[in-house]
Amino acid sequence: MNDILVLYYSRNGHTAQLARLIARGIEEVPGARARLRQVPPVAPVTETAQPPVPDQGAPYVTKQDLAECSGLALGSPTRFGNMAAPLKHFLDSTGAEWASGTMAGKPAALFTSTSTMHGGQESTLLTMALPLLHHGMLLVGIPFTEPALSATQTGGSPYGASHVAGANGDNAISEHERELARALGRRLADAARKLPAGA
Repeated sequence: MNDILVLYYSRNGHTAQLARLIARGIEEVPGARARLRQVPPVAPVTETAQPPVPDQGAPYVTKQDLAECSGLALGSPTRFGNMAAPLKHFLDSTGAEWASGTMAGKPAALFTSTSTMHGGQESTLLTMALPLLHHGMLLVGIPFTEPALSATQTGGSPYGASHVAGANGDNAISEHERELARALGRRLADAARKLPAGA
């Protein structure tokens, strides 16, 4: 059984919804299982600590999750064309895993949510890719052989799954966004199944 880590930060729930769709796609691949985890929020006052268990949603990620997974789907809402601070904070803490090659050779995929169509989806996906490349991960995108990628009028990109939430966050995930998120999950799980551990 290949455990694929679906790791995300979500403030208003849209990125979490994409995470669940990607997890569903992962589990459509025989022998694959999704492990949903989130990163805790960060506060400008460093003395503020989060409880060890979140009030809702997936459990918080641990470094053990990184070691035990055979692939990683990484998601964040867009913040000025970049990943959100809580996800960046977590990635910045993975120096020991980088040094030991914990993630090297494992496949990775990316997902994001924005308020507007041109709110920085692709730049956010690309900035999330950079630390994963430093970790030696192998990126999996969405090819144009997925019909929804050419048809979508909402989210979706060759760089990863995405969702346009709307200025007030009231846009439901579109059918094309759903299809592309599940397709990305399947592609990630299939890559993990085919790759030898630590390729």
